[in-house]
Formats: sequence, structure tokens, C-alpha cells
Amino acid sequence: MSLHPVVEKVTERIIARSAESRKAYLDLIDRARDAGVHRPTLSCGNLAHGFAASGEDKPVIRSGKAMNIGIVTAYNDMLSAHQPYGRYPEQIKIFAREAGATAQVAGGVPAMCDGVTQGQDSMELSLFSRDVIAMGTAVALSHGMFEGALLLGICDKIVPGLLIGALRFGHLPTILIPAGPMPSGLANKEKVRVRQLYAQGKVGEEELLEAESASYHGAGTCTFFGTANSNQMMMEMMGLHMPGSSFVNPGTKLRQELTRAATHQLTRNGWAGDDYRPLGRCIDAKAIVNAVVGLLATGGSTNHVIHLPAIARSAGILIDWDDMDELSAAVPLIASVYPNGAGDVNHFSAAGGMPYIIRELIAAGLAHDDVMTVYGGSLSDGAKQPVMNGKELTFADAQQETADETILRPVISPFQPDGGMKLLQGNLGRATMKVSAVDPVRWTIEAPAAIFHDQNDVVAAFKAGKLDRDVVVVVRFQGPAANGMPELHKLTSPLGVLQDKGFKIAFVTDGRMSGASGKIPAAIHISPEAYHGGPLGKLRDGDRVRVCAANGELVALVDPAEWEAREQAAPPPPPMGTGRELFAMMRHHSDPAEKGGSAMLAEAGL
Repeated sequence: MSLHPVVEKVTERIIARSAESRKAYLDLIDRARDAGVHRPTLSCGNLAHGFAASGEDKPVIRSGKAMNIGIVTAYNDMLSAHQPYGRYPEQIKIFAREAGATAQVAGGVPAMCDGVTQGQDSMELSLFSRDVIAMGTAVALSHGMFEGALLLGICDKIVPGLLIGALRFGHLPTILIPAGPMPSGLANKEKVRVRQLYAQGKVGEEELLEAESASYHGAGTCTFFGTANSNQMMMEMMGLHMPGSSFVNPGTKLRQELTRAATHQLTRNGWAGDDYRPLGRCIDAKAIVNAVVGLLATGGSTNHVIHLPAIARSAGILIDWDDMDELSAAVPLIASVYPNGAGDVNHFSAAGGMPYIIRELIAAGLAHDDVMTVYGGSLSDGAKQPVMNGKELTFADAQQETADETILRPVISPFQPDGGMKLLQGNLGRATMKVSAVDPVRWTIEAPAAIFHDQNDVVAAFKAGKLDRDVVVVVRFQGPAANGMPELHKLTSPLGVLQDKGFKIAFVTDGRMSGASGKIPAAIHISPEAYHGGPLGKLRDGDRVRVCAANGELVALVDPAEWEAREQAAPPPPPMGTGRELFAMMRHHSDPAEKGGSAMLAEAGL
């Protein structure tokens, strides 16, 4: 089928807007390949340092006649999603030798868990950890010892950070290797029910901890469709994973064989052969549009309206929220995974998963098929289901029919006719609203505002019964420049309780909510942020606010003359403690959420 006219129009607009920056980027990576720092250019002393501890691989690395793969790992054994990566480097070294190559751990990057830091002061480090990861990836790949890279990372800021850093070495063939989700535990809906009971004081901490432990119970990614699993979906939509590899559970033979296949594939993608597939050519405007389309079609994480512009900028591609909003109007929602539905990512995978999604979107003309992937001639080659045929890994065609219409549907009969996100704008600025999990009867909320500068004050007001009414809860000074733009997911339960009581509830903030944002209508990522003089700073308690996804409105219903005359509220003092003061320079130099909320990219002129 021919490309959908909206997808074609938006793609052409991005290409035209990015012409100058994309050319500069491609010139950069071409120079890096032809005249950059490589093993042949290293001095004897440089090279000797590089292979001194490489054991049995030393003769091969020294000879310079085979690919040496740089592994960048986000392993730690506190983060359940990344705990399986502990043994991957040793396995990858074996797999590389099987293909006549070598591999070394080039470096490690931090991987904080938003699940652990959610609601804590340390969450204010979360968004900027992406920049730290990108810089760590650049340090790892800076040694000139590698002709390819394998990136080991899954969760929220880690995959975007790895990509941003690796794209500055875009001449290197690169593949991302997932580790998979944990098996299904306590149903996510039941977990949320217990959380709301706890918020109402109807169950205690022991019952709450028991429910949380039954949900987050082992190694692997959390099973809801939040930012981590949206990362994996987007990597498949961009052709950067081996086909169908995102949602295979850890510790299985299939999981191991997919890691072997990725390592072997990378050796075929090197610049010494005739099938050179550099990362910087794989990630182009079409690949970025595919990622956006996948995000909308599956109802993925709101965090990616921040991460995708940042990833794209690192490759010389400029996208904005208007592009995403226009695509959202054309892309139907064809997946229903918690928090948008009852099933989790394991159920999604069993219903057909990413191979089904890719096949459906390409067949409907909603995704670009003609992209350079890490594995084949087109994205269609990624619409394959990995299976073990005895001891051998094989790839079967994506199933033609969904195995569960409550989780996956064809494009011709979607859950919603348009995508999972909306752009809201008005005299309060520009914001994102995830609508895929919100009942359409709540897409428009008009109520008095209750203003807060700290999420803990919202919880205190809730417990005191001060929010038992129709209300738009506003938490401002939560943007990148103010305090690092933490997720405010802690508020999901109390706001959900208020909504369940029958009140008209909306949430408005220049911070983030969560990749798992659910049933509360939430206008988030408001730009410009209050700290930079954004109009959210003019809002006062009791002002009527209209939040409308149906018409794309975010409006304070205040007389225009009075609104113009109002002064900005004073921001809170700079945050201190839990290392937040160390990130002051990032707050001071950060750019708006719509551009990616990055200090590093802004200062680099990207």
C-alpha cells in the first residue's frame, strides 16, 4: 500500500526542516569513518594499553584484521530489568569469537530505577541521568578500539541516553540488545487497586508491600507498558533490535540465541564488508517517524515526547510536538496494554507482539518500510517471530490474525481511530496529554485550580480532604530548569481515588507524570515552564482552568487584561541533597521539554 498522506507530509516536513543539520551530521560521521581515531591510527603505546588485559583475544585484537566490538553496558543488579545483563559480556565475547571477531566492555553507564526513586527527592536526577548516560557512552566509544558497538540497556532514560551518545559515533554499526520482561505476576490492575486502598488508609504498608512484591517479583523489565517497554517497541520500529526480540523473557534459550544472533549480525554490518550499516544512517527521519508512529499505535509512554526530539537532534533531525500531534490524528490505536488495557507486555507478545504491529502498520501505509535496519533490506524483514526449532533459532512470519482482540487489533478495527497522545495549547502554554487510557467522557475537564509547588503538599491536601471536589490540581516549578523535571507518578493513586469518588479531576504540570500514566486526564510537560517565565506561573488558586483533549485546549479562563497584568509567582529555592546540587549546571542550561529537556545538546549546538 502507498504511504499514508499524513505520514508522507510530516516526514517530508521533517526532512526539509532538518536539511542543514542532517547534512552536517552525515558529514561528521563520514569524516569519523574516513579520518577519525581507529585502531590503525593508534600508536603502539595506545594499542598496547587497549589490548593488555584481553587474554585469549589479544592476538586477534593486535592484528587489526577482525572486528572488535565495544560493549556499553548499563548493568547493575539492583535494577530488575538490567540484572540479567551481568553475564552478557562474557557470552557476547564467546559469540563474537564464533564469528571471527572479538569484543570488549568499552564502558559502563549508570542506570537509575524510576520505580525505586518515584516520589523521592532523588527522582529529580532522573531526566538528567539521560545526559550522563549519553556522555558515558561517548567516553566508552572514544578510545578508537572498536569497529562496532553493542548497547545493553532497556529502561527509561537508559536507551535514549545510549542512543544519543552512540549517535555521536554514528559511523559505527550498532545494535541494541534487550534482556526482556519478567514473567507476569500480580495483575497490574490489582496492584493499582491496592495502591488506592492504601491511599485511602484502608490497607496498611504490609498489604501494600505484599502487592508490590507480587507485581515486581523477579529479573526482567516491569510488565506494564511504560517507558521501558515503550523503548523496546521503538527500537523494533526503528529496526535497531533483532526481529521480535524485545519481549522474550530472561533466562530462556530463545533469549540467549537472540543475543548470539545480534552479535553475529553486527559482524556482518561492519565497514570492512559490503553490507555497511552505520547507526547514523539507520536512524534517519523515516526511522524517527516510525518510532513516533509505533508510540501512537501502541499507546506508549508520554516520556518519549521528550526523548524522541533529543535522540533525533543527536542525529541532525529536528522534530517537534506539532509533528507528533499531526501523526496522532492519522495513526489508530491498535494495542491495549496496561495501563491502557488489562493485559501486560507478556500478553501483548503472546497476542502477536511487535511482529504483528510492524506488519499491520506497514500494510496500512502508516510506517516507512524503506529504512536501513540492522538485520535486513527493509522494516518488513523485522515483522518476524523468533522461535526455537530444536536448538536452532529461526524467524517465522508474523501471524496474520491477532491471537487476542482485547490486546491487539488490526488497523481496520482499532481501539481508537487516532493515536494515544494529544497536543494541548492555549494561554497556559503547550502540553502533552496521553488519552489512550483516559475515558473519553473525561477528555474535557473545567474546574477551579488548586496550586502546589511540591507533590508532597498535594498528598497532604488529599489526606486532609481539601481536594474532595471538582478540581484541576496544578503542580508547577517542576520543569527541567526548576528541579530536573521529576515524574510525579506518586500522585496517580490519590487523584485516581478522587476521580473514583465522582469528582471531575484533571492534573496540570510543567513536570512529567509517568510512562505508566493512566486514567487521570493530565496535561504535562507544559512548555515554557514556570521557572522560565511560562504562563503557568501566573495561575492562582481558584482560577477556572479548561483541559480539553477533544479540542486541544489548555486555558486559564481569566479575563485577558487581568491575565496580562499578573506577575509571575516566585520559584522555590534551588533543590539540595541526594546529589541534586551536582546537577545545577544542567538545570541552568537545559532547554525546553519540547526540544528534549537537555543541557548537553543545547550547549553542544545540536
